[in-house]
Amino acid sequence: MLPKWFDKWNADNPTNVFGPAILVGVLGGAIFVAVLLVTWGNPAQTASMQTGPRGTGMSVPEFDVARLAPDPTIDAYYTEAAYKPNGDEELAKDIYKNVQVLGDLTEDNFNRVMNAMTQWVSPEEGCAYCHGDVDLEEYGSDKIYTKVVARRMIQMTQSINEDWSGHVNAVAEVGVNCYTCHRGENVPSDIWFRISPVNENVEGWSANQNRATSLSQSTSLPSDALAKYLEDAEVIAVHSLESREDGVPGQDGYASIQQTERTYSLMNYFSNSLGVNCVFCHNSRAFYDGGQNTPQWSTASLGIAMVQSLNTDYLVPLKDTYPPERLGPVYADAPKAACRTCHKGYQRPLQGMNMTADWPELAVSGTPVYK
Repeated sequence: MLPKWFDKWNADNPTNVFGPAILVGVLGGAIFVAVLLVTWGNPAQTASMQTGPRGTGMSVPEFDVARLAPDPTIDAYYTEAAYKPNGDEELAKDIYKNVQVLGDLTEDNFNRVMNAMTQWVSPEEGCAYCHGDVDLEEYGSDKIYTKVVARRMIQMTQSINEDWSGHVNAVAEVGVNCYTCHRGENVPSDIWFRISPVNENVEGWSANQNRATSLSQSTSLPSDALAKYLEDAEVIAVHSLESREDGVPGQDGYASIQQTERTYSLMNYFSNSLGVNCVFCHNSRAFYDGGQNTPQWSTASLGIAMVQSLNTDYLVPLKDTYPPERLGPVYADAPKAACRTCHKGYQRPLQGMNMTADWPELAVSGTPVYK
């Protein structure tokens, strides 16, 4: 049964079985690993997206096991083709009470969108999440805050698709709908609240950093970058390259070290939100030269302006509509959006799925165009 060399070696060394056992084990293990690599592929294999000239390190590498893995929330996405109107149907605003948005839809399309919103935002609670456990005749009531918020979110979604097409459709015509952020949850993941400083006695700079919060990506960088840049719309900048300059940093045309650290905090948040690195937007040998930025920098800049607008015009004003348990833990502020609220770690939300193809009602604020 066994090779002759093994029988001879075993006869000459009857008490030592470790040598050949180790040899056979090593050879067998190597063969097993080789077979796995051939059949399953190298788990450490990477692919790089080139973002600038070769030889400058301008590439975004990613492990294939992560790059090729589908977004797990895609499987739960609900969609349904629209009903093309004939032109003689009654409209939702003439059938139902208090229809302030989507009133120009036919009854079939209106109910289709309502059903989809239920699947996207409250699949467990159903219609009662916004309307309450009441008869259909009472659905027009605005007593429940979720309905008031949902109405405003519909308007926000339409605004994103109409006014910020340069960002959401930068690569392809995909747009957004409720599922882009909610993913089957009442409250989207990766919203944020103000948390710095925690009280008046620690208002100094040290209170904004060295706290390793979720808003600083668990680093010692400042925790108020999202508040300063995505709500207050302060200028995003880093310190000057000059060793000495006249004037006061932060006041005389160039950023202070504090502003610089805030910017690093925001950029770190950007990278983690999209699953990319610095050279996705910047030229690695000329960070200070905006003229050498990549095309993605323009798309990201539009995204910053878009988030600032969404927070200012839609999300922050809803503070008085929410119950206390929906507000922030420190300042009782309204929940706000940022890059990760939509992207959730992917360069393109839902890996570039078209979110308006079946939902033209959410793509425009007026009468939708059905194809």
